[in-house]
Amino acid sequence: MKYFIGVDVGTNSVRAALVSDIGKIEQTAVEEIKIWNSPAKEIYEQSSDNIWQACCSCIKEVTKSVDVSDVKGLGFDATCSLVVLDRDGKPLAINHDGENERNVIMWMDHRAWEEAEVINRTRHDVLKYVGGKISLEMEIPKILWIKQNLPETWQNVGHFFDLPDFLTWKATGSLSRSVCSLACKFCFQANDQERTWNDDFLCKVGLVELTQDNHQNIGNVVLNPGEPCGQGLTHESAADLDLNPGTAVGTSVVDAYAGCLGTLGCSTGISSIDGGSSPPNLDKDKCVHGIETRLAMICGTSTCHMAVSLH
Repeated sequence: MKYFIGVDVGTNSVRAALVSDIGKIEQTAVEEIKIWNSPAKEIYEQSSDNIWQACCSCIKEVTKSVDVSDVKGLGFDATCSLVVLDRDGKPLAINHDGENERNVIMWMDHRAWEEAEVINRTRHDVLKYVGGKISLEMEIPKILWIKQNLPETWQNVGHFFDLPDFLTWKATGSLSRSVCSLACKFCFQANDQERTWNDDFLCKVGLVELTQDNHQNIGNVVLNPGEPCGQGLTHESAADLDLNPGTAVGTSVVDAYAGCLGTLGCSTGISSIDGGSSPPNLDKDKCVHGIETRLAMICGTSTCHMAVSLH
């Protein structure tokens, strides 16, 4: 039997599942993760070290009764929180206390509301890809907040990761990013014509530094979700997880978008191509047919409504 591991990092906990190659969930595990918060200021922070340790614990738990040579791959999804590391890949403080352990600005952190307003006043064309207005929960306002409020952190920053991409980097050492994270939360332009950072936008909002060194701080190798990431698990991460070095790791996805994959397999009762009722076991063509009529509600700390377009 071959196995695969799925890891879901939510707001309050990490969950892992061991899944067989016929799609059966064999084992699951859950571990809580820390949150530091100041509700009056709407500040919510986490630790990337703590999150990784919880991932390790869950993965080791679900694989403890199988031969790890039978584990053929793993994938991560996570909340779109901002992870900040220094040039050596070490956690870097995102708070006025200078506490490096707290190096993750959570998705629901609202400290960057003024920065979001500044960005929206530019009325830049890039904003049309995020509904015409950037959310203060996206990463660009948070990065601008760091630049304006934490000069020491800004001077020492090496990498800004969306949390799903941090996890694949931690597992593989690859600095690649998922187009899912970048397009959804970093204003990366990904469409039929191009995949690129818009340097004019980054300069207009006051983040010219992100354009330097071929966008090294925010990513210049962009992959599709599920594409192989790096060379699989490094020796260090394999030791952390009790798995074999080189075990395949898929490029990550934002948690709500992982849930949206359910629209591909759901049985909706809508008319199929031949005019009949959709059967439970759809072939690929019938599965995609009518997909634009489906809505997925991904329920967690908040509920995300996800719809799919074929264009």
